[in-house]
Amino acid sequence: MNTAIRLKLAKRLRELRKRKSLTQEQLSELSGVDYKHIQLLESNKASAAKLDTIEKLAKAFSISPSELLKF
Repeated sequence: MNTAIRLKLAKRLRELRKRKSLTQEQLSELSGVDYKHIQLLESNKASAAKLDTIEKLAKAFSISPSELLKF
């Protein structure tokens, strides 16, 4: 995953999480994605996000994976 895409994903995750008034810990509980991985994704420090991670996060936001990646 290139840097520009990672940065867009980081911004999108943060935007959606804040829109739902969730903490990173709450999103972790809802999605089943490790809290530390969510931190890394939002801070653009994760090397990539696996498809299953994208699917879990999208489900937690009640959106499709394609909507999560709409940026």
